[in-house]
Amino acid sequence: MERFYGLIGKKLGHSYSVPIHKYMGNSNYSLFELEKDELASFLHRDDLGGINITIPYKIDVMPFCDCISEEALKIGSVNTIVQRNGKLFGYNTDKYGFCLMIKHAGIDMNGKKVLVLGSGGASRTACYCAKELGASKVVVISRSGENNYGNLHKHRDAQIIVNTTPVGMYPDNASSPLSLKDFPNCTGVADVIYNPLRTALMAEAESLNIKTAGGLLMLTAQAKQAEELFFDTAIDDSVCLNCASELLRNSQNIVLIGMPGSGKSAVGNALALLTGREAIETDALIEEQSGKSIPEIFRDNGEAVFRRIEAEVIANAAKQSGKIIMTGGGAVTTPANYLPLHQNGRIYEVMRDIDSLATDGRPLSKDIDTLKEMYKTRRPMYDAFRDAFVENSGTPLDTAKMIWSDFNENTCY
Repeated sequence: MERFYGLIGKKLGHSYSVPIHKYMGNSNYSLFELEKDELASFLHRDDLGGINITIPYKIDVMPFCDCISEEALKIGSVNTIVQRNGKLFGYNTDKYGFCLMIKHAGIDMNGKKVLVLGSGGASRTACYCAKELGASKVVVISRSGENNYGNLHKHRDAQIIVNTTPVGMYPDNASSPLSLKDFPNCTGVADVIYNPLRTALMAEAESLNIKTAGGLLMLTAQAKQAEELFFDTAIDDSVCLNCASELLRNSQNIVLIGMPGSGKSAVGNALALLTGREAIETDALIEEQSGKSIPEIFRDNGEAVFRRIEAEVIANAAKQSGKIIMTGGGAVTTPANYLPLHQNGRIYEVMRDIDSLATDGRPLSKDIDTLKEMYKTRRPMYDAFRDAFVENSGTPLDTAKMIWSDFNENTCY
């Protein structure tokens, strides 16, 4: 009998599990969206080889297991089940994944007070790992109970914050469970979410120079250990990092910003040909959405209306993965555009000599003097947005190759 493997959960639309397990050699791995009342019949299928479990069933599957590992029992959560001779064996591989994620990020929990947001299966794993890593105190924050979101001020001395809730997960990328400004002693933030690559909570931590850990490495690490259990084999730990790096490269956007006329569109289209990625031009989306050209929007509605439409378009485009996003020259004038672009992207400023910038058909840069004044105003804005810059002094393909080389070098674990 051919055995099948996969992931069960309630909603799995944006799971990376299939490519991860395929990377590790399991081509017979699928996604199964189930309701709670379907768990029993599914788990007792004769052809089940092994299964991973995600939100919200990591605790619900435990009664169906004939044997649960000592570690999973202590944690109180099962995320991997293997069928052997008609019996179901339950394990927790999230523990290995979480600990590797924390250690790789350089977050030190030893002697620290750790605040764990959420009370589900992932929360139990985080609490167990925090104690194993030497945390002096672990506090679980839930929606109700003694420690909840209404009395977070009681724990403003927390030094490490771990988010195990779905708050901030795609498509609600801009949401965050709390503000780090209320935790002046915080030195590390971990988030088990992996889509977006940087949650709003992680982005705030970065802005405060707090160490961060995202869920992508945890995801690949727990999958590695699950594969070892499925097939009773050993897989080198380096596979976790290599797999996470490949996923990161494939899912992270390349974002182009820069002055009007700097050549973002030409470079972006060259990048699309070079990489096979889809190129998205936000100005084109604005014109499509409004039914007007950019100059017409400025003339009929004014810049404020244009910027509002632009921000909406950028937020939606930036939620996608593995794209090339070319923004308008003034996108950096709206500070709120930074978060969505940064969450899933590496941001490049395309630079060209100011005297070489085109001005035709551009509502805010009609002549070179206006353009130079605009450049002085926007220079600090570009600096604040960009991760790197590239001089667009050769052909668009030359510039695209430089960006692609830098992207591959800097998008890895």
